[in-house]
Amino acid sequence: MWLTVSLNRPLVWVALIALPACVWIPDAALRLFAATLVMFGVWDVWTQVRQLRLRLRLTQDALGLTSDAMAISDAQNHVIAINPAFTEITGYTSQEILGLKLEALAAPRHDKSFYQSFWSALKSTGRWEGEMWNRRKHGDEYPEWLKVRAVTDKRGRITHYIHLFTDISAQKAREQDLRRIGYEDPLTGLPNRRRLHDLLASRLRHLRAGESLDMALVDIDGLKSVNDSLGVEQGDRLLARFAQRLTGYVAGSIVGRLGGDEFMVIRTTTFDDHDKWVATLREHMSRPFEINDHSLRLGLTIGSCRVPEDGNDSGILFQRVESALYSAKRLGRNQSQRFRPALDKQDNPQLALVSDLRAALISGDQLELHFQTQHRPSDGELLGMEALLRWRHPQDGLISPGDFIPLAERHGLMAQLGAWVIEKACAQQAHWRNSAMPKLTIWVNISALQLFQGDLEGQLATCLKRYQLTSAQIGLELTESVLLDERAGDMGPRLQALRDQGFAIAIDDFGTGYSSLGYLKRLPVDKIKLDRAFIKDLPHDQADASIVKAVLAMAAGMGLGVIAEGVETQEQCKFLVNAGCTSVQGFYFAKPMSAAELEKHLMTPLAAAPEPY
Repeated sequence: MWLTVSLNRPLVWVALIALPACVWIPDAALRLFAATLVMFGVWDVWTQVRQLRLRLRLTQDALGLTSDAMAISDAQNHVIAINPAFTEITGYTSQEILGLKLEALAAPRHDKSFYQSFWSALKSTGRWEGEMWNRRKHGDEYPEWLKVRAVTDKRGRITHYIHLFTDISAQKAREQDLRRIGYEDPLTGLPNRRRLHDLLASRLRHLRAGESLDMALVDIDGLKSVNDSLGVEQGDRLLARFAQRLTGYVAGSIVGRLGGDEFMVIRTTTFDDHDKWVATLREHMSRPFEINDHSLRLGLTIGSCRVPEDGNDSGILFQRVESALYSAKRLGRNQSQRFRPALDKQDNPQLALVSDLRAALISGDQLELHFQTQHRPSDGELLGMEALLRWRHPQDGLISPGDFIPLAERHGLMAQLGAWVIEKACAQQAHWRNSAMPKLTIWVNISALQLFQGDLEGQLATCLKRYQLTSAQIGLELTESVLLDERAGDMGPRLQALRDQGFAIAIDDFGTGYSSLGYLKRLPVDKIKLDRAFIKDLPHDQADASIVKAVLAMAAGMGLGVIAEGVETQEQCKFLVNAGCTSVQGFYFAKPMSAAELEKHLMTPLAAAPEPY
């Protein structure tokens, strides 16, 4: 190759022509001139060789640094060169693999037609890319993402193949974990709500003539009392033991956990004994559980329904068995209630609202984000804003979040709603970044079900990449109830990972839950939002005034920021300034506004603002 490159240089050609002249030209001066030209040509060739060797060494060093494995093979696919990453991934050294065919590494997971398609595409297009399973030196199989390119000569004949691949084992494991998290309850290993919908739909499709389905939704009464008296860890043990006993008793049936203290059983049967089945189920599951020398007899509230009498659509059946459960709860604890049409009429407005909410999520044009700004109370300086979900129903107008958020949580829509809010907030932040709007962090609320059912971390990463944002532009607010919800698992590592990525973490509604000080001590948070319940009677209520001052002093000692919510009057604002609060949110400075209203408000130079302190 170096000779070919050298012959393309004019100085080399001059030297080659001058070389015979050094011998045959009689004149000494001309021979000396010719010799000089030859020397220049030799020097040029030597310079080229040195540059070529330098480029080769740099190429080898670059290949040594890359984490992607590379192999070069001849036309028969015999390996002629590899890089260090190849050895790291496969375990084969250069001496062991050179001369072998790369097919020797193939795992027996692909059939003959796969390889026929692989070689056909490679030879016809000159390249192939996709997932392939191979085997390491010690025999364990692994997935890789492989790119292959064919190298041809001037006649178009394939002379070599360049293989570039990376080990995607970790990625595949994460995908499997996400699938498991999406369909499995992490505490009990039972199917979750999403998976139960799929399993019920499958049972309905395969229901034979003469068969029926019995459904029971079982709610454990007083689980919170168990957690309070024995601790959350023992409460989790009780839930796991309950799941084991329930699964063993109804072997062959579908058993799942909807979350919290709710379990569902779906039985295929040819017997018309629904009420008797529910009664025996209650009797068996009400027997005492032994937990750490404590004998616990549980009260159970059960709602039930039957297929085909009560419907044959999975979504409607879920709504009706839940209606039966809530009807049983209205009768008092430790009750059973079978679905009846009167319940459908009684709960019809709520069920219709759930159906409309599902349609709103699909269309996306009824949901809105409103934004409430956060201010420094001493001078009104803008500090940030909170994104608040609103639903503008086509017939009923603006529906309060207090009406539809509990329904979304009850019917498994909260993860979808939360995902919509994150997507919309990031899109709005990206739009404002390219305008004259103030550059402020947008805080979004995160529910327990988002953490439990969805891939919050993955969605945040995807949205930041899609809209080219930094993590500092989006803040995450979690209520104390989220931190106490065992469905979300251990929050510490997940919050720390989010914080390490640059997201600010705030605890919303601070002071309304339990064990607040304990959570603040062990969880990585940046701010607490003091609940409006402690603000509304300031400065006249001495108890609230003392609590606010104590929280502000505690937060300052722990290095936490505090945002006071629900600030509506000048007196409240003045008290908070004197108490040392540096951030407030409430109607005194601004009501929640749509994006367009907020833009108009903030872009108006003489926009009315309350008197600062």
